[in-house]
Amino acid sequence: MKKWKIVVLVFLSCILLTGCGNSNYIVDNKKPVENKATGQVLQKDILCKPVDKDLDELYTKYKDQTKIDYDKLPKCADFKLSSNKASGIWEGIFVKPLAYIILKLGYLIDNFGLSVIIIGLVIRLILMPISRKTMKQSRNMQKAQPELARIEKKYANKTDNESMLAKSQEMMMVYKKYDISPFGSCLLAFIQLPLFFAFLQAINRTPAIFEDKFFGLTLGKTPIVGLFEYHEWAYIPIILLIILTTYLSFRNAMSTNNSGNEDMDRQMQFMFKFMIIMISVASLYLSTAIALYWIATNGFVVIQNFVFKKLDEREENKDVIIKPKKFKSKKGN
Repeated sequence: MKKWKIVVLVFLSCILLTGCGNSNYIVDNKKPVENKATGQVLQKDILCKPVDKDLDELYTKYKDQTKIDYDKLPKCADFKLSSNKASGIWEGIFVKPLAYIILKLGYLIDNFGLSVIIIGLVIRLILMPISRKTMKQSRNMQKAQPELARIEKKYANKTDNESMLAKSQEMMMVYKKYDISPFGSCLLAFIQLPLFFAFLQAINRTPAIFEDKFFGLTLGKTPIVGLFEYHEWAYIPIILLIILTTYLSFRNAMSTNNSGNEDMDRQMQFMFKFMIIMISVASLYLSTAIALYWIATNGFVVIQNFVFKKLDEREENKDVIIKPKKFKSKKGN
């Protein structure tokens, strides 16, 4: 993959991350309507009614743009899975159940910020077996890389069908030898991305969550609003923690996914650096609730991968067979 393709891919990911490019917002004169107190853009399809009077007035003013019957929305305390007909499979399976769980736990412990952190960590715990398998796949791929490289070199100038079939068979034999699934390392990413966007929607569409506070910081407020309009300096450590935990988790991923191919590894290093820069910028536009989820789950990944690394080292040490020394018997014995 060329560098410009990587840049485009990462850039589009960060646009989705910050919520830009989403057409599901209330607009006025072709501009998204914001909650000035938080900098949050108003969603057309919130799941329950806001408690804040100013926000309620905004939604009442633009209720003709909402995708739901605003007047019939339940209070967030009364929200159920059966409330409001789901607009599709995505909402019915991911968004509404997640919003419901965050709400129920949040009301139970009286803090939605802590609820988001706990649920994010519980999901990470559930995904640990998959994470473990993915990390083992990456390590096995490193071990298999010299043999795969030799196969690539062997068939470098051959394009006929017979050679391509033989190459494929030889590579599959290597994968089998090292217990590698060609799609195993992608499984976690396929699970994580939907979960992240489900969290993003569940938070942005549930007023009780984004209206709440965590250590004095409004969960729906973005650092750029908090810092530059309200001078809330507590957002500085939040931004730094987003960048630090992202850097540490990405660095670990880079170390375990070293392919042995210099050109590919160079491109991965470029993507790593570019992604850190983009997330540093994106961190200014993440709501406090999503920032808490991001920091908690990335922090968990850093600790998890450290534990996995130690377990792998222990397993490798166990695999080392120490052969007993053979002593020659003396003559006459």
